Parts: sequence; C-alpha cells; structure tokens
Amino acid sequence: MTFFTIFLVLIGINAVMMIVSLKSVSKKAKKSTPKVSDVPSVIYPLDLLTSSYKKAV
Repeated sequence: MTFFTIFLVLIGINAVMMIVSLKSVSKKAKKSTPKVSDVPSVIYPLDLLTSSYKKAV
C-alpha cells in the first residue's frame, strides 16, 4: 500500500511538471524569433590523413 501511495504521488508530481513545461514551451513558440542574417559559416576540413594516432598500451 505504501508503495502505491508513493508511486501515485510521484506520477502526480510528474504530470504537473509536464503540464507546466508544455505551457512554457507553447509560450516560447508564440514569440517570434529574429532571423539570423545569412552569413556563411566557415567549415574547416578534417585533417585525418596526416594525423597520427598512438597505439594504446
């Protein structure tokens, strides 16, 4: 009986936290976010061929 009481209390707390979280997300989604300017980002190539790896002992 004690297990089910604690279990139901935890489920209730979880449900309340989920409802609060979903409401805050919906409020953030309604606000318009300013678009970032179209500045191309620099992509550096990976230098895998010249890198040396040490063998694990």
